[in-house]
Amino acid sequence: MTKPNKPLSATVLTLGFLFLYIPIISLVVFSFNESKLVTVWSGFSLKWYGALLHDDELLTAAWLSLKIGLMTACASVVIGTWAGFVLARFGRFRGFTFFAGMINAPLVIPEVIQGISLLLLFVALEQMIGWPKGRGVLTMWIGHVMLCVSYVAIIVQSRIKELNRSLEEAALDLGATPFKVFFVITLPLISQALLSGWLLSFTLSVDDLVLSAFLSGPGSTTLPLVVFSRVRLGLNPEMNALATLFITAVTIGVIVVNQWMLMRDRKRTRDMQMAFAIADAADAPSTTTRPAVATNTLDTANA
Repeated sequence: MTKPNKPLSATVLTLGFLFLYIPIISLVVFSFNESKLVTVWSGFSLKWYGALLHDDELLTAAWLSLKIGLMTACASVVIGTWAGFVLARFGRFRGFTFFAGMINAPLVIPEVIQGISLLLLFVALEQMIGWPKGRGVLTMWIGHVMLCVSYVAIIVQSRIKELNRSLEEAALDLGATPFKVFFVITLPLISQALLSGWLLSFTLSVDDLVLSAFLSGPGSTTLPLVVFSRVRLGLNPEMNALATLFITAVTIGVIVVNQWMLMRDRKRTRDMQMAFAIADAADAPSTTTRPAVATNTLDTANA
């Protein structure tokens, strides 16, 4: 068995990280560039952040993307959790293959096909029943939820399959209803999967371009659409400033979430150790009671 070449592994890993993060670092650096040319450094300046505050189109698009992303993440977690739980716990019921195929379909169907299909569907519905009236926030939200539910369902399904069902069965034996067991026992155990699904759905929604291009309408332009339209005409330093703000917010959010999850894991480990210690103390024979009983017996016999 050959030993791994540590210098070679370190070199490959370093090159991989540099390939991934050098463009992001250069974007952050040039957001403080005084020159309007995003590839020529002329001095440190914060004027593009000031210009960003007066760019109503970019700020409106960013706020719309954040709003749709939040709504999409919350709805996807609710629907995806239900779908993942059904796939993991209900077994091979009638229509299981069709249900699983519909849940997983957005993962393999190109977004262009999904966008065209939804656009034709909304146009037909508007002609038949008058809803929805044009394309906008509602239609984009429906399309993003359809895309993100699949990711949440897969994450939740894999997490539920790994659960030890002894806690749930114990709660059922003690008289808890299945509804209460799900919300009191199961949901806390899969909370990390729910958080991962929420963050992934939010990221996919904010970053989506193809579905938004098909389902958006006048007055409902998201940030990716604005950035794409501007990049076609040339790079703009204001977009570097906006991207830097997004990167900073995401980095802070990831650090905070990781610290919270680490603190929660440590607390759970301490609680489990304390519970095991209490259980061991209760099961162990008492070392103080028996000598006292023996001493009392000897005193009675001597008397």
